[in-house]
Amino acid sequence: MKLTNNFSKSEFECKSGEEMPLDVLENVKLLAIQLQKIREYVGKPIRINSAYRSPDYNDNIVKGSKKSQHKLGKAADITIDTFTPDEVVSIIENMLTNEMLGGFYIGGLGSYNTFTHVDIRDKKARWNFKK
Repeated sequence: MKLTNNFSKSEFECKSGEEMPLDVLENVKLLAIQLQKIREYVGKPIRINSAYRSPDYNDNIVKGSKKSQHKLGKAADITIDTFTPDEVVSIIENMLTNEMLGGFYIGGLGSYNTFTHVDIRDKKARWNFKK
């Protein structure tokens, strides 16, 4: 199922193979729209390393946060070729302050060693977990 010009539902599926609930799919659709805006802004493909995680997969396999936005279908861990995680964060922060980009929203933004976490939670959250 195609969600945007460049993203399909399969890219957001849980790696365990567990079915994505319909309410989660609705969140994934909203997240895909925001990721599409980032892709169009940078003009490069975005690789999704992890998006939806079932509660069991997140809590017991990944050992993710109990309050993870991934469990809601609101988060993705991404990479963009030629950009470091810190550069991706900077690009997204610039997009958020650009008044020409109406409707662009990212709530959570985190930098890790090899990827950038983006999510559409309803409040601003920022972190740097690079080692």
